[in-house]
Amino acid sequence: MTTTRKVPDLLSPEFATDPYAAYRLLREDAPLLWHEATGSYVVSRYEDVRRAFKNDAFSTENYAWQLEPVHGRTILQLDGREHAVRRALVAPAFRGKDLRERFLPVIERNSRMLIDAFRDRGRVDLVSEYATRFPINVIVDMLGLDRADHDRFHDWYTAIIAFLGNLSQDTEVTAAGLRTHDELADHLIPIIQRRREEPGDDLLSRLCQAEVDGTRMTDEEIKAFCSLLLAAGGETTDKALASLFANLLAHPEQLAAVREDRSLIPRAFAESLRFTPPVQMIMRQPAQDVEIGGGTVPAGSTVTCLIGAANRDPDRFADPDTFDLFRAEIADTTSFSAAAEHLSFALGRHFCVGALLAEAEVRVGVNDLLDAMPDMRLAPDAELTERGLFTRGLQDLPLEFTPGRVPSPRQSD
Repeated sequence: MTTTRKVPDLLSPEFATDPYAAYRLLREDAPLLWHEATGSYVVSRYEDVRRAFKNDAFSTENYAWQLEPVHGRTILQLDGREHAVRRALVAPAFRGKDLRERFLPVIERNSRMLIDAFRDRGRVDLVSEYATRFPINVIVDMLGLDRADHDRFHDWYTAIIAFLGNLSQDTEVTAAGLRTHDELADHLIPIIQRRREEPGDDLLSRLCQAEVDGTRMTDEEIKAFCSLLLAAGGETTDKALASLFANLLAHPEQLAAVREDRSLIPRAFAESLRFTPPVQMIMRQPAQDVEIGGGTVPAGSTVTCLIGAANRDPDRFADPDTFDLFRAEIADTTSFSAAAEHLSFALGRHFCVGALLAEAEVRVGVNDLLDAMPDMRLAPDAELTERGLFTRGLQDLPLEFTPGRVPSPRQSD
């Protein structure tokens, strides 16, 4: 675990400015690195990160201290049959007929409502006026909650994400996250109890009624899942949408190809997830001593898996520092499944249950935005800055376009 070149510290300003340069040094010189400040072993090569996600030697017990204080106990902390049953209770709503027939109209409605607010102006900050709002509004509506609370849920989402990325242990960020845990519970638990008595046709009611092998979710489990959905479902789509447009605008020929052939949207999304993943790192905890990255990680240690580094590993992806939606390693049929080539949704039994929801949101959003802004371009004063360590995305994305266009009606597929 020695290095021949100095790798910027994960918490340093140099790393924050350009983590990808540091990732390259880590892969080449320190594929297993002990990081004192976070108390974790850091792995950065594709095969090592993939193994940590898929191998049964690695557990998610670290989520007990990492996620439980803000979410409560979620399916991410479970293993074995308990995990399989809980996942079976929630997964049907995020795939197949339920996603197409129940929730795709919710996605389409929310996309257009946000676009209606700016399409006549000729200018928009795609981050603050669309990307950060879109997935949260969709989740609130899917759950059948009051639309008047969109802003409130957006604030809770922001506090949760800040808490999860608070590797420097800022006390104010920690306190805000813990307050959000209590506020969200106070808000949701009474609603959950009412939905048990008077169910509707919304996701929250379905979670209250779902049963597998005689098991139902408790009120606290449903609340914890909603909190997790708010954070994980919001963060991936939020940052990925803005990054996708930034990547396409930086490659006009690829933007033109997507504009002409909308069937390329999933490929473009998958490549953007690989190239600029919204979640840059995920932690795991081995249940036994494991050999990885050329060294030994003791049982019970925390392993920080650098998704952003693994997704640009030249041993897995050709010319990895180039955005190319046509790259051979991206497969149309697997990019949003547990067999995905990129690692942005993790892999194995804890593969992101909302991956297909994210794909549907991005597909609808990109279609609508391209229709409303066919001549979109970066504003002359744009200075694109990415921020974040645990999760990373654009601070803003100011665009200009010819105003007044309305997204075309689309057949839900």
